Amino acid sequence: MKDPGLYSEEQLIQRLRQHDAAAFVYLYDNYADSLNGVILTIINDRSLAGDILQEVFIKIWRHIDQYDASRGRLFTWMHNVARNAAIDVTRRKEWQRTRSNNPLTADHDRLADNPLPSGIDPDLRTSVSVLKEEHKVLVDMSYFQGYTQAEIATMLGIPLGTVKTRLRAALTQLRKLITT
Repeated sequence: MKDPGLYSEEQLIQRLRQHDAAAFVYLYDNYADSLNGVILTIINDRSLAGDILQEVFIKIWRHIDQYDASRGRLFTWMHNVARNAAIDVTRRKEWQRTRSNNPLTADHDRLADNPLPSGIDPDLRTSVSVLKEEHKVLVDMSYFQGYTQAEIATMLGIPLGTVKTRLRAALTQLRKLITT
């Protein structure tokens, strides 16, 4: 068998698709820290991030056939699997409940004295719903789903400059809605 330290990306993918345990060990050894970092940027809890990382590698092992090299590199696909798994956890009711039970800080006292100006909807998603459809989609993907502008451009098949321009226009319009 070939030395696992010398896998090219194509060889690694081929061996993973054959469910080669040595290739999986190589994958874990070389990518676990990076994927854990992705998870920790979303979930600031090392214990929970470790659990999510384990689930991510199980998903990668079971669904490696879903990886499409024409859509990007293996790491990009694994990065998306890790990010989506972490985001899914934040959407669970248990996660939201534990986050809402955090102790109050000194800032909470001041917030009560500074209510939102009249006419502002505290729910940002409601404010976003009045935007043009092309702006709504971009704001949702960028701010609510966590995709980068480059990922959005690739997913929607539009130039990166167009994504940036539309997002800027959407944020300008949102600012006007919120401050008026």
